Amino acid sequence: MALYRFGDKGESVRDIRDRLSALDFDCGGDPPAEFGEGTRRAVTEFQESRNLAADGMVGRETWRTLVDAGFRMGDRLLYYRLPMLHGDDVASLQHDLDALGFEVAGVDGIFGPGTLRAVLDFQQNRRMAEDGIVGRKIVEELSLMVRATRKLGRDIVREREWMRMRAGGLAGQRVLIDPFCRDPLEAATTWEAATAAIDAVKSHGGHPLLSRSADTQPPERMRAARANELAVDLVLGFSLPRTDVAGVYYFASAISHSEAGAALAGYVAERIGLEALGRTMPILMETRAPAILVTVPSPDAGTGLAAVAALHRWLRETAEQADQEPESSR
Repeated sequence: MALYRFGDKGESVRDIRDRLSALDFDCGGDPPAEFGEGTRRAVTEFQESRNLAADGMVGRETWRTLVDAGFRMGDRLLYYRLPMLHGDDVASLQHDLDALGFEVAGVDGIFGPGTLRAVLDFQQNRRMAEDGIVGRKIVEELSLMVRATRKLGRDIVREREWMRMRAGGLAGQRVLIDPFCRDPLEAATTWEAATAAIDAVKSHGGHPLLSRSADTQPPERMRAARANELAVDLVLGFSLPRTDVAGVYYFASAISHSEAGAALAGYVAERIGLEALGRTMPILMETRAPAILVTVPSPDAGTGLAAVAALHRWLRETAEQADQEPESSR
């Protein structure tokens, strides 16, 4: 899609402004179809609220998130189809199913096969018609059950188990190294950090895998799918900030976040002098394994080595802390 920014005019800009206004983001006194200062400020505030790069421009990810944000649970029927439905209503459905113990394979806001299985399991459990269609009756039943149980979601439980089981270092871990490649400059710059990270993972006894080859630039969602296909234990990416800021990113949305990703990102960020930041990028959101993304203006071999060293130390220290816990608290 086109990139919309300050100074643009037209019906597409009017649509963007209408969606922002419906979400209570004030576009100020800009004319209805003009992308002025008020619209830029509203876009930036929306991006900040959704853990997106707050650049005040509407590109592919911001537009997708803006459209998704317009859907609330119960606004429409949800079901499995191709292309798959996506939106905040799907993410809320996934969150509630997950909290009740029905496996959805991640709260990513996409109604895929995993979400369909969870809906069918829920319908069977509640002795409802097993058609995989989420209408108002299911929404009401889910809401009542979630309020009554208030359990930890399976995602959180699974990630805590991941931290416990993976603790002890990188030895034996399958680590996907993902050098970002949104343009030729980024593809070349991140490659140096990625190759150094591969050698470092090997030196600790791990099994590094690459998300792409040196001469290819596959889309981010394709690389996330590769991580899932390879069933890796961890994803470590490197990127340039572009319109965002430097930091170590982990998955966090308005509805969900990765507990393991946040813990990893916080530890790595502290040791390489950066800030841990939540983001909703596909490589962080759509991978089943915990993922972090080291984002700096000039990633090099030192960046890769420092990130892997910090990951290894975190896993070792987590193991030591677990060993010191009383048996009753595990």
